[in-house]
Amino acid sequence: MAAHRKPTERDASANPRGRDASASPRERDVLANPGERDALARALRAAVRGDVDFTPTARALTTMDASNHRRVPLGVVAPRDADDVAAALAVCRAHEAPVVPRGGGTSIAGQATGTGVVLDLTRHMRRITALDPGSRTAVVQPGVVLDELCAAAAPYGLTFGPDPSTHGRCTLGGMIGNNACGAHSVAWGTTADNVDTLTVARYGGDTLRAGRGRETERPDGLTAFVDANLALLRTGFPALPRRISGYALDALLPERGTDLARAFCGSEGTLGVVTGATVRLVEAPAARALAVLGYADESSAAEAAPGLLPYGPLTVEGMAADLVPGAADVVRGTAGLPRGGAWLFVETGGATPAEARAHAERIARAGDPLDAAVVTDPAGQQALWRIREDAAGTATRMPDGTEAWPGWEDCAVPPARLGPYLRAFRALLAEHGLRGTPYGHFGEGCVHVRIDFDLLTPEGVARYRRFSTDLADLVVEHGGSLSGEHGDGMARAELLPRMYGDELVALFARFKGIWDPDDGMNPGILVRPARLDENLRFDVLPRRPVDVAFGYPHDGGDFTAAVRRCVGVAKCRTATPAGAGVMCPSFRATGEEAHSTRGRARLLHEMLAGEVITDGWRSTEVRDALDLCLSCKGCRSDCPVGVDMAMYKAEFLHHHYRGRRRPAAHYTMGRLPQWLRLAAPFAGALNALARVRPLAALAKRLAGITPERDIPVLAHETFSRWLRRRQSNGTVILSNDQVALLWPDTFTEHLAPEVGRAAVRVLESAGRTALTPGHGLCCGLTYVSTGQLDRARAVMRHTLDRMGGSVGDPLVVLEPSCAATLRTDLPELLPDDPRAAELAGSVRTLAQYLEEYAPDWQPPRLDRPVTGQTHCHQHAVLGDGADRRLRDRAGMSGELSGGCCGLAGNFGFERGHWEVSVACAEEQLLPSVRKAGPGTLILADGFSCRTQLAHLGDGVRARHLAEVLAEGLPLDRNRVLLEGPSGDL
Repeated sequence: MAAHRKPTERDASANPRGRDASASPRERDVLANPGERDALARALRAAVRGDVDFTPTARALTTMDASNHRRVPLGVVAPRDADDVAAALAVCRAHEAPVVPRGGGTSIAGQATGTGVVLDLTRHMRRITALDPGSRTAVVQPGVVLDELCAAAAPYGLTFGPDPSTHGRCTLGGMIGNNACGAHSVAWGTTADNVDTLTVARYGGDTLRAGRGRETERPDGLTAFVDANLALLRTGFPALPRRISGYALDALLPERGTDLARAFCGSEGTLGVVTGATVRLVEAPAARALAVLGYADESSAAEAAPGLLPYGPLTVEGMAADLVPGAADVVRGTAGLPRGGAWLFVETGGATPAEARAHAERIARAGDPLDAAVVTDPAGQQALWRIREDAAGTATRMPDGTEAWPGWEDCAVPPARLGPYLRAFRALLAEHGLRGTPYGHFGEGCVHVRIDFDLLTPEGVARYRRFSTDLADLVVEHGGSLSGEHGDGMARAELLPRMYGDELVALFARFKGIWDPDDGMNPGILVRPARLDENLRFDVLPRRPVDVAFGYPHDGGDFTAAVRRCVGVAKCRTATPAGAGVMCPSFRATGEEAHSTRGRARLLHEMLAGEVITDGWRSTEVRDALDLCLSCKGCRSDCPVGVDMAMYKAEFLHHHYRGRRRPAAHYTMGRLPQWLRLAAPFAGALNALARVRPLAALAKRLAGITPERDIPVLAHETFSRWLRRRQSNGTVILSNDQVALLWPDTFTEHLAPEVGRAAVRVLESAGRTALTPGHGLCCGLTYVSTGQLDRARAVMRHTLDRMGGSVGDPLVVLEPSCAATLRTDLPELLPDDPRAAELAGSVRTLAQYLEEYAPDWQPPRLDRPVTGQTHCHQHAVLGDGADRRLRDRAGMSGELSGGCCGLAGNFGFERGHWEVSVACAEEQLLPSVRKAGPGTLILADGFSCRTQLAHLGDGVRARHLAEVLAEGLPLDRNRVLLEGPSGDL
């Protein structure tokens, strides 16, 4: 099938199937028939070379976007190219199945969900087919992620101007569909301002090229439509920089060049599918500076914003203090926030850093703020922008932890009216007993806000509806647009008559009919919409708390509320680790939505709903998606709303295998502490047997270990035994009689005692006597990671009993994964035991302990470069600030990579995980080690990280920070060291 051909002649007003025009294909009962669905799937598989997936998993992954809404699709098609798109549309029209084009799935108004066939344009159609620096244009497929386009343009000093906060995962097709804007629209406009031509496939498969003036191909009937309605098209649209609501029909006026591409932008998938786009690029400033202006409150900041526009800023963003109460201290430590209750973030550009700074300083003076700061340091600017970009997620929780939701995410008013509008908006919130924290693009009068709607009860939903109608009237009263960025979707389309009037809204329906007379493209969006309080994603969730093992203290003990944390902003889908932090390594390794944090959360949501995934805790769909979760806990810190998929995975496995046979790895590696204690007396013999290949192969097969892995070598002497022997033989220890409790974690105890011995020497150098807090202790990590939560709780209670009075004393934990388990999983599995919280609060890394309890200790000067990895659990739970400061004091230069080593405890050892494990390591860790120069220290505090490097790093030996520090300490002639087979320091 040709990718481009002349549209067929079709009467736009005809109804070829004799149906009422309002009865869209989505409403046909026959599509709920399994036989009809199967016939549609077979026809699509026969016609499309891409992926056709009608499984419960595929459907469950696409029931929601980032909105409050949910619709269950028939299936998902991932076309390979424009021909595939056309073929899929032809099949869908023949079967009267509606179609929803979908990019990154980050739409906040619900337009990326549907009851028909979802076209996933992100899997294959993500090529930049041309980039011409001379004409400053690029030709892209719809699945190209914005950051990928900007990276390709950057070597030429160019970029794509619009940059929504989801730039690391939103697609150009989605940006065109919603007419996305972003922080820099004051300088470079909306997506519609930066599009030249579009190739569009219509429902049925015919295509046209939408452009401007005579160069554009027009659907039949469009010219007559425009000619007949010139007066209304000229007077019916408010002049706003951020008018996104409805269709941009005024772009079709002859005096505006009959710009069909611009009119298509913002059509929310209701007219056709973009299969290719020629977009304009802009020159990126060589240098940037950020002026941060502090004001008493958001209204004061809003009133100051329009006065800054004549100075030509790149951005004028506004944010109030109540949005970032916890982040303020972080930012002050890097870039500095000036005094105030609200801030304007005003970015400037220049040919040189000095020019950009001077520009920013002029704006700072002109803004008349309470206080101001000009930030030129790139790291400081990035820290500030990260807070702003994460606001779509962080705003979903009020300061007291109450949930807040979109729905009125991005209204826009004329910038000069923004101050009065915000005051009236706050008053309206109070009148309805609601709370929300506005922020957004103050330079263009566009306000983002999440509001603590109660969408779980009929009374709360009724109040949501009343507030929505009142707010729509308030926006119109101030001359604004219901949508200033994300489109109308299911959230606001019902209220378009309040903004435009019935006559103009009727033109919207006629315009859609010209493009899509069968109403097959995303029906119910913009035209003939459902009520805004229908299809809410909360309707299907259980109303009573689910019986679970973890306490979920941040979600009121409710697992359903924990799953609701995922609002779909999809930071976990960011293709580059720089944008996503640690999460989500398995998504970046596979590129599959099911292996992202969002995808797993969606499957858990549908498991609780019971409509698409019907087996509850026994679901194989959820099990298979969670199988590649490395339990790295990266999402706990890097997800803007703090989803902890590692905990949810443990909870699921606990229920899934209750009363059933588990995988072999759960009995072997999941109970590793137990087996290692039993094996310790026979370490020499077992190590010898492990070197006999046939025996090792058999053991690995029986234990569920992948054949590519070597069995770890057991220590000849455990760390605790070494420490007891050392003390009992009269070792002289120079100290000030202060004891440091050193946790004997399983890995240090049985597999890497050299780390414990090194830590003892470092602590003694700092004037501390190292002791273990007891015998037979275990944090329960391996039981938690495999979902053996009953056993984990028993192990944890046993540990608390054994520790006795030392619970609560500062506790040095050398293995980051064990430290994270004690810090988080312990109190959340034993919420009724006050000792658990006390122990969790006592956990310190070695660097944290030294900084807090031995601040005057001077580490040895090593003056060596370092590379390696910050352990993912440390990044997510413990933080690495103290480690960075300790490395600096010791003269260790360089940065440790983020990401995940890919071994992740039992994960990388389990059969079936080898390829993903290697791919995770190859993303950041292994490349950073290979680039290291001679003399570079390879640091990795986690046993898994060191093991992965030993397996994959061509003989690289990574070391714990304690080992490196201990090796740099001078020998103390007063120290009596034991000699022994274990190899003392």
